[in-house]
Amino acid sequence: MTDVDVAVVFHSAYRGSTRALAEAVARGVAMVEGATALLVPVEQVDDHWDRLHAADAVVLGSPTYIGSVSAVFKTFVERLAGDVWRERMWLNKVASGFTVSAGPSGDKLNALQDLAVFAAQLGMIWVPVRHVGGHYATSTSMETALNRMGGYLGVMAQADIDRRPPDAPPANDLRTAELHGQHVASVARQLAAGRAKHPSPYPDRCVRPGVPATLWEVLLAE
Repeated sequence: MTDVDVAVVFHSAYRGSTRALAEAVARGVAMVEGATALLVPVEQVDDHWDRLHAADAVVLGSPTYIGSVSAVFKTFVERLAGDVWRERMWLNKVASGFTVSAGPSGDKLNALQDLAVFAAQLGMIWVPVRHVGGHYATSTSMETALNRMGGYLGVMAQADIDRRPPDAPPANDLRTAELHGQHVASVARQLAAGRAKHPSPYPDRCVRPGVPATLWEVLLAE
């Protein structure tokens, strides 16, 4: 059985809804034999760079603020624009994402598109949600169904603005995130096993330990 590491990198503020989703994703990862989850708040990323570089998958999570990812999360992403981007340090890692807003829409799709583009810029392999949206169920079950927001690019959750975990996000949104974590870990394990049997025809990604240089640090060093 191939062992895999899945890092869940997230920013959570205000009432902690994004953290609740991140913890649900981590629980799902742990459902896969041989899979280990690492929760990384973006504020603590400097303590975990080596694990992030070595991880088989990175799941990205941010609240949707004004129709996009939070400024704090975007700051983390921009730190990847130096060594990690230029040296393809995360090439062919599995990636996926999740987001939450108070509104049923809140333009969450735009936030997930941001996350997917970030991953594409780094050469990562994006994993979508596998469950059919809840609003394709019956009118009496759709609000308690999995993937009730009907999102496929990544996990979409909704949390009432006057509630906090464990009351928000609701249980089915958390269960959707949990099962998505299981799915991401399963895909990562399959790809890791495949790479062991069929090595890439081009060089493996360049992985160096420690804090990666930003783009500005790289340019100043040249």
